[in-house]
Amino acid sequence: MSLSKQRPAAVRVPAEVEAFLNDPAEVAAFTTIRPDGSPHVAPVRFTFDPAAAVARVMTVATSRKARNLLAAPGSRVALCQVHGFTWVTLEGTGTVVDDPARVTLGAGLYAKRYWSAPPNPPGRVVIEIAVDRVLHLNT
Repeated sequence: MSLSKQRPAAVRVPAEVEAFLNDPAEVAAFTTIRPDGSPHVAPVRFTFDPAAAVARVMTVATSRKARNLLAAPGSRVALCQVHGFTWVTLEGTGTVVDDPARVTLGAGLYAKRYWSAPPNPPGRVVIEIAVDRVLHLNT
């Protein structure tokens, strides 16, 4: 297991980890914390920009994951992508963003990774995760 605990802009991701995180066949488990302190885990598609140390999850403002972050701005979150005994976890602080330019950027990155546009329901937002820790095994 590897652990990188640095400022977001300084997160370094080995090429094999980046390749694993860009595999369009994979999804991740996204963990946020509910207001009562219990974890909420949901499968999600996501993108990761290692140069900016930002992961993005498209969703709607009324989703449980977004409501958890809106109830506690700056909360810690985790994305964990697993394939067999290979896994990568991205940890950091999550922010719900409704700025149209940033939502459009998130949707464009999603379309590039998954080869199709994400759903576009009313209230669409992007959760931006300032990644400050990367853990991985067998990558």
